[in-house]
Order: sequence, then C-alpha cells, then structure tokens
Amino acid sequence: MRVRSKAILASAAVIAAMAVSACSQVSNLQAKKAFKDANTLYQSQNYREAAARYEEAIQLSPDSPEGITAYFFLANSYDNLYRPARKGEAENDAYLTKAIENYKTASEKDTNPKMRNLALDYLVYAYGPEKLNDASQAEPIVQKKIQLDPGETTNYFMLAKIYEDNGSLDQAEEMYNKAKEMKPKDAAVYQQLAGFYQRQGEFEKLIEAVKSRADLEPNNPEAHYSIASYYWDEAYRNTRLSEAQKKQYADSGLEEVEKALKIKPDYIDAIVYKGLLLRIKAAMSKDAKEQQQLLKQASDLQAEAAAKKKQQTEGK
Repeated sequence: MRVRSKAILASAAVIAAMAVSACSQVSNLQAKKAFKDANTLYQSQNYREAAARYEEAIQLSPDSPEGITAYFFLANSYDNLYRPARKGEAENDAYLTKAIENYKTASEKDTNPKMRNLALDYLVYAYGPEKLNDASQAEPIVQKKIQLDPGETTNYFMLAKIYEDNGSLDQAEEMYNKAKEMKPKDAAVYQQLAGFYQRQGEFEKLIEAVKSRADLEPNNPEAHYSIASYYWDEAYRNTRLSEAQKKQYADSGLEEVEKALKIKPDYIDAIVYKGLLLRIKAAMSKDAKEQQQLLKQASDLQAEAAAKKKQQTEGK
C-alpha cells in the first residue's frame, strides 16, 4: 500500500512538472511573439505601443533572451516618449523615470557586453544636461564603465564632458590626458583634447594637441589642413594679438597648408585656407606692392577652388 502511494505521488509530481514545463514553453512562445511585435512597432517609431508589447514580453518570460533584451528597448521606448520641453509634467516625467529604471535593469541583467554598455551610455545621457541634469548620478555610471573597460577612451571623454559641463575643468583635462595615456597613438584622442582646449581658449595647448595628431598621421592631408585652419581662426578672430603674432600664425598656417597640398594637390579646403591666410598677411603688409601681390594670389586661389569644386560636382 505504501509503495503504491509513493508511486502515485511520484506520478503526480511528474505530471505537475510536465504541466509547469508546458506552461513555461507557452509563455516563452508568447514572449517571443510579443517581442517580435514590439520590435516592429519600435522600428516604425510607434514607441507607446512598442513599450506595451515589450512590457508584455518581460512579464511573460522575464529571464528568457527576449525578456532580458526587451529591458533596453523598453527603456529606450520610454526615453523616446520623453520630451525635455515638457519637463515638469507628471506623465512626461514618468517616461524618463521608467526609462532610467529599465536602463538600469538592462545594464545589470543583459549578458551581452554591447547591450550592457549601451544601456549604461543611455543612462548617462538620461542624467545629462538636456534631461535630468544631475552630474552626481552620471559620474559614478561612467566611472563604472571605466572600471569595466579601462582601455576604452570614449569613457574618459564622456567623464571629461561631465566635468566640463559642471565647471570642473581641471578634472576634465585630467580625463582627456588619461585617455591619451591609455592610447598615445590614437589620433582621435588628440582631436578630443584639441576640442577641449579650443573651448577653453588655450590656443598653444590646442596647437600642441593637433600637431601631435599630425605626427601620428604625417601622410594625412586633413591633419595638416586642420592645423592651418586653427592658425587662421586665431589670427583672424583674436583681436588681442599683436601684428607680429598674427604674422607668425599666418606663416605657420601656410607651412601646414603647403604640407596638406603636397600630399593632396586638389584638396579644395586647403586651397581655400591658403587664400585666407594670404589675405591676413596682406592686411598686415605695409608695402602696397606686396599687398597687391598677396591679394592677387588669394583671389587666384579662390577661383581655383571654385573651379575644382564645380568640376567635382559635375563629375558626380
């Protein structure tokens, strides 16, 4: 009798397990369908209905691949529904709150490094100046990203921007230099550093950064052209410069633009800036004859650039 009772209990347990398994399979299939429908709605930018279907996919099977991936897209759907211009409205603000909650969940649950990193990126933007404007919340997220991947320079750029927006310029510069330490042969690092120094009005450091970039890319005409454009901008716009400084910058710019044209003779932007730099020299010249010669060269270069641009346009 006791043996029969045990057999009955075992049989019941098997049946129950099979029922749970079948139920789980049905839920997974329903979650897949909800996720697929949500993706279609998301791609058509119907974020409100997409969010409802992503919510459904998560409820049906929260730990399935579809359920886990749905957290990011659910967050992003709510993020897209949020409107900064309507900040302060309860319904609108709730979208951002839900976006943040689900970005956090995605960053914790998703085992795909790319999706996890993307969730953290969007979480940082949610705390950025255009949305919640809370640097104290954004900073630890980026620091976490740096801990996860110390060699990824974009994370240092992101943290530097947070510090810069917050007025912590020394810390911002430190992060840009940290990125340079991580990848001293990456031209993009020096471009980022140059952009920072340009925004801060530190021209000499800016030139040092773009020259370091050109040293890494000696055969890249754009690297030399970029230096020339910075020299022209400073000579043309900085009214506090002496004539000697303006002349020095114009000459230095011309040296760089010649390097660019040596590599790429038909480089239209370089031709244009050569003419602009010659005009600066002409404006400072005390010799009328020299001034006219420089202006003629500048005009000839302007015409040459226009002709090359027309030729390229017609050739397309």
